[in-house]
Amino acid sequence: MTDHDRKPSAPVPSRPLSERGHHGETATAERLVMNRTGSFEWDLDAHTLDIDEAGLLVFGLDPRTFDSRPEALVKRLERSERTRLNRAIGEAIKGGRNSYSVHIRVPLDDGTDQWTHIQARILRGDGGRARRVIGVVRDATAEVTHSAFVQDLEERRQRQTSIVERTTSALARAVTVDDVTAALTGPGGPARLGADGLALGLVENTALNVIALSGDRLEALDELGSGGLDRRFPLADAVLSGRPRFLTSVSGLVHRYPVLARYAGGVKFRAAAYLPLVAQARSLGALALFYRDSTAFNADERNLCLGLAAIVAQSLQRARLFDEEREFATGLQATMLPRRIQEIEGGEIAVRYHAAWSGRQVGGDWYDVIALPKNRCGIVVGDVQGHDTHAAAIMGQLRIALRAYAAEGHPPSTVLARASRFLAELDTERFATCTYAQVDLASGTVRVVRAGHFGPLIRHMDDRVGSPQVRGGLPLGISTDFEDEEYPETRLDLVPGETLVLYTDGLVEEPGVDIDTGVQTLIHEVSAGPAGAQALADHLSDRLWERWGSGDDVALLVLRRSPDPGSPRAPRLHQYIHQADPEGLSDARTIVRQALTDWNMAEMADAAELATGELLVNVLLHTEGGAVLTLEVLPEPTRRVRLAVQDRSSVWPRRRSPGETATSGRGLLLLDAVTTRWGVEPRGEGKAVWCEIGPSTPSDSTRPPPAERA
Repeated sequence: MTDHDRKPSAPVPSRPLSERGHHGETATAERLVMNRTGSFEWDLDAHTLDIDEAGLLVFGLDPRTFDSRPEALVKRLERSERTRLNRAIGEAIKGGRNSYSVHIRVPLDDGTDQWTHIQARILRGDGGRARRVIGVVRDATAEVTHSAFVQDLEERRQRQTSIVERTTSALARAVTVDDVTAALTGPGGPARLGADGLALGLVENTALNVIALSGDRLEALDELGSGGLDRRFPLADAVLSGRPRFLTSVSGLVHRYPVLARYAGGVKFRAAAYLPLVAQARSLGALALFYRDSTAFNADERNLCLGLAAIVAQSLQRARLFDEEREFATGLQATMLPRRIQEIEGGEIAVRYHAAWSGRQVGGDWYDVIALPKNRCGIVVGDVQGHDTHAAAIMGQLRIALRAYAAEGHPPSTVLARASRFLAELDTERFATCTYAQVDLASGTVRVVRAGHFGPLIRHMDDRVGSPQVRGGLPLGISTDFEDEEYPETRLDLVPGETLVLYTDGLVEEPGVDIDTGVQTLIHEVSAGPAGAQALADHLSDRLWERWGSGDDVALLVLRRSPDPGSPRAPRLHQYIHQADPEGLSDARTIVRQALTDWNMAEMADAAELATGELLVNVLLHTEGGAVLTLEVLPEPTRRVRLAVQDRSSVWPRRRSPGETATSGRGLLLLDAVTTRWGVEPRGEGKAVWCEIGPSTPSDSTRPPPAERA
């Protein structure tokens, strides 16, 4: 550097040369070497460096050969250190600062490096221009080395703390033994423990079963670790002795366990720790940690390994107790649910049960199918409050009681009233919700009652899904406490090919989302699913349990009445129109027209659609329930369409002669005009009004008028 406006090429310590000791003053030189601290003065204008003898010795320079040029001192430094020094000085001078301090590595003649600390003050003239730099230089090797040691120690302690925290966090979420092994062997499992591989063995009776392997390990560890407790092998030795084994080399491993000699060539690790797993004074097994790099297992590392083993042992102890309790609880629950569902005549039933993924995986949801007299069956799904063994026990008692009341032949309303009374007498604070239905598949009649539960869904033949309005009462148990055991019945008609779906809330609940959203999703999936009961139950299970995460128990029952498709030469369809469905009439007219078009009988569609509307309006306006619409093609040789509307009313239609201003009474006249013939037939508790559309035959003219037949 030739003037003070240029960046100094090096940080230099110095004192006036005139103050240096003479070469013969050995005692002074020795003191300087011992002190390893010198001073310097750097004249930026003259570009000279005056540094005392102690300072030169710090830099490893011979005082007799130093020529006061800063470059002579700086050239000893490695390029990276020189750059760092120049940057520190330049930033201080150009930045207007009055001092700087920097540590640099100085190479010595013996090949070692010395940490040197330079601390200097910048003297400025008029205008703030830097003129001189004065300061001290000292050997800081011991100080920096100690600092590096402390820093390394702190980093190791932080790393150990991080290992413990990560391991504790991962295992805190482990509920079952499978969860523990997944946390240890899953992505980042060994690394979470600070190891490159691991093996976990659990004691079962008098055997050691290796249940987890991950990362670098003995390739034959499955063979060597599992089986009887044999002290010739390290895992078993750790279990039997109750003492950890720290092995710092493969040769040390083979020396201690000669049986492993023939496997030594395939070993990929260089150190291993075999740690007994003990919890509550009970030996659970052993954990082996493997390391690719050599390690001496100092006191801190051994304590870390022992601490990790204690964490794993506690997690395994907790998980094994949980698994035992869950096995008992699920076994109890399995005995409470029906072992099998009997086949039913005229339909197909599918049931599914799914336990919650959390907690004890046991709850109070249930389903049942009950054989009833006169070839009928009772179906029920319900949910007892809670997710524990107490809920399961109450569920079992309530299911048996409800089954008994139903089998006695009581109507659905009485069955639920007695079940509520039974639950109240159990002296429990738990309540239950359920939906119960008596089904006659021969006629399609379904009598439904609800106790604070979801009503059923009905999938029609056109895949449209309805949610009929089913009146309900209070949950079981609560209704008795409030002295309100009223459970009104609602009659539904299940036509051939239609499907009834009963479910509990676990199927439609999604955390953080309104339950109506889950119900609408269920309706969509019922509509989009396959027709068969078993296939539809599988479809709902796969789509909805996976979607919601299965956080609650789920009971599902699907009942399908056997379809009545007719034949290719005489097709047939059925459709139920609910009285509370405002779009049912319009949908039925559309279905009739579309069916006749598909059957290549579109020429009859106008008359059939008109007759459909007239018959259905009469039912929906003048009766208290819905209607079942049947459309079929009569077999040849008469190619006609037969349309029938069945209702529960016992009042038959009557021909009238309406006046010019009358607003009703023309329905039968309309049937006379657009149909070939029509009539009324008794059907169980109600009747069916039918009509035929198509070409006339000679026999039609010999029949009495429809009104007389009615």
